[in-house]
Amino acid sequence: MSALVEFSMFPTEATQSKSAFVARVLDIVDKSGLPYQLTPMGTIIEGETVAEVMAVINEAYAELQKDCGRVYSSIKIDWREGAMGRLGNKVNAVEEKLGRKLNS
Repeated sequence: MSALVEFSMFPTEATQSKSAFVARVLDIVDKSGLPYQLTPMGTIIEGETVAEVMAVINEAYAELQKDCGRVYSSIKIDWREGAMGRLGNKVNAVEEKLGRKLNS
């Protein structure tokens, strides 16, 4: 099984930059050991189950709730039977059809 979960998470406090909060979240994602890809607008994590990935996201929530009064998030989930590795395979399939590498 494979669950691809794309999410963004940040506090709604009035600070201009959110990078310090994003860094705290990404520290948790990185330490989870799950494959992930950071993008300018969010992070994609791949796990064997939705529950496995959501456990990482829940840990990130707990981290931000320590000193943030409100946390906003957007989450998209794509679960599919089959093998892991879709994080890279989906991009590779499009590049193969185009016959060239894309910026990813």
